[in-house]
Amino acid sequence: MTSLTSSLLPWRRSLLTLAAAFVGAVSLVGASGRLRTPEPGLSAAPRAAAASRDIVLEPLARGLSGLTSITSAGDGRLFLTEQSGRVVIWNATSVQAGPFLDLSALVSCCGEQGLLSIAFHPQYASNGFFFVDYTNRAGNTVIARYRISGNPDVADAASGVVLMTIAQPFSNHNGGQLQFGPDGDLYIGMGDGGSANDPMCNAQRDDVLLGKLLRIDVNVSAAPYYTVPPDNPFRPGGAPNEVWSKGLRNPWRFSFDRATGDLWIGDVGQGAREEVDFAPRGSGGGSAQNYGWKVMEGTICGGGGTGGCPTSPPPPACGSAAYTAPVYEYDHS
Repeated sequence: MTSLTSSLLPWRRSLLTLAAAFVGAVSLVGASGRLRTPEPGLSAAPRAAAASRDIVLEPLARGLSGLTSITSAGDGRLFLTEQSGRVVIWNATSVQAGPFLDLSALVSCCGEQGLLSIAFHPQYASNGFFFVDYTNRAGNTVIARYRISGNPDVADAASGVVLMTIAQPFSNHNGGQLQFGPDGDLYIGMGDGGSANDPMCNAQRDDVLLGKLLRIDVNVSAAPYYTVPPDNPFRPGGAPNEVWSKGLRNPWRFSFDRATGDLWIGDVGQGAREEVDFAPRGSGGGSAQNYGWKVMEGTICGGGGTGGCPTSPPPPACGSAAYTAPVYEYDHS
């Protein structure tokens, strides 16, 4: 562990330390997909004793609340999103006084709602653009673009433009991750809309953006400030053009391998399984990546079956080869 940590770039090493230092105070993701705090009766002493043989944790900052993401802009700083709507900067020594951006007046918090992530444009150093994913006051998901002000530590709060507003029928399963892929496009994780067992079968429907991974090109200067890449797999099919892959319950976090460009998705299960899904770079998304929810939960049949799903055409049956199985799954035992 020591050799691995010492080989990391400084901001990566700081990211690991920052995440570890805040683990006792930050809301965590439970198996149900709900943000939760650590159980008060769970003793950390045995784990701390074991960890002390390999690593030393150093608190870097206090007074933060409900961190939902820690993101680098590629310049040595870390940008921390607080669920209530603030983005603050950790500058390698402390959290700066005053927020980088405060969206609290626009954000509905908390539970599974709130400011859920931030992503910086690959050319952020030259164009100053970044993107946020938050739940608005009506309970819907908003993807918005902002830009930096003349002060590199303060965003221009008046520069915000909304790219997408996606209706959420329930208050949970908001997804929330934004990531730029190796192709330079913005990927957006969308949950199935909430409740339990996806009652509207959103993850399998081809007429909604819920329960999907979306992919858009944000290099557009006029409204709606994005376009759909011409090789998106459902274009010009029946699904909304922004869809890249489907059959997801609540892809709370996903990431691109920096070395290979492969995509790894952490999808929160209903109650029996948690799963990790995978798409190699160049796989194209689309029907080849239908991850199965709600018909499948991991590699077992989902509790919701096909209730609420379209009948023409119906989704594939449980166990169908049309579904892409997870590369890893685990239960709660």
